[in-house]
Amino acid sequence: MIDTYRHKGLRKKLAQVIAKKGIKNSQVLTAIETIPRHLFIPDNALHKYAYDDKPFPIGAGQTISQPYTVAFQTELLELKSREKVLEIGTGSGYQTAVLLEMGVKVFSIERQKALFDRTKELLPQLGYISKLFYGDGYKGLPSFAPFDKIIVTAGAPYIPEDLLNQLKVGGILIIPVDEGESQRMKKIVKLSDKKFETEDLGLFRFVPLLKEKGRD
Repeated sequence: MIDTYRHKGLRKKLAQVIAKKGIKNSQVLTAIETIPRHLFIPDNALHKYAYDDKPFPIGAGQTISQPYTVAFQTELLELKSREKVLEIGTGSGYQTAVLLEMGVKVFSIERQKALFDRTKELLPQLGYISKLFYGDGYKGLPSFAPFDKIIVTAGAPYIPEDLLNQLKVGGILIIPVDEGESQRMKKIVKLSDKKFETEDLGLFRFVPLLKEKGRD
């Protein structure tokens, strides 16, 4: 668990790269500059590339997202301190750490048991405390709802109704939607119990959100 001055310097450069790509939220940029991304990548051979703005494999067919994508989704959430945020797809825990650096309460679900076990151990070692759950992201966490914000970190074939129901009125859901190689990033604002405003924010590439049990 070594974090060197070199790593810190590379993180600073990464934050500058992301800022040049259009990320303006200073808290998001500070989070990118603070979090030791290399420690979230299990393959030590990839650590020297950890501060490139690229995704990397983390096992179980999953990836740690490109830092720009993490920053972009986080900025879209318009987070306020102490808000309650549901994350679908814990993965490596890197996005979880970014959310925690923003001062919010994080509830995160992971479907891959190996990733869940590793991340549940890693995050506390790095000083990040959140509520992690092994389960079906399509169903959300109804017993902890409603949530101020919801972020989905894998490509969903459709927008799960359960997630819309678990969002507070006035809340924001950020979700990449499509079954192809690329997905459309959607920002959904809940205007009332039955009314939503949806904004399409362009193409991104995510690993697929695993289908819920019982669906083909």
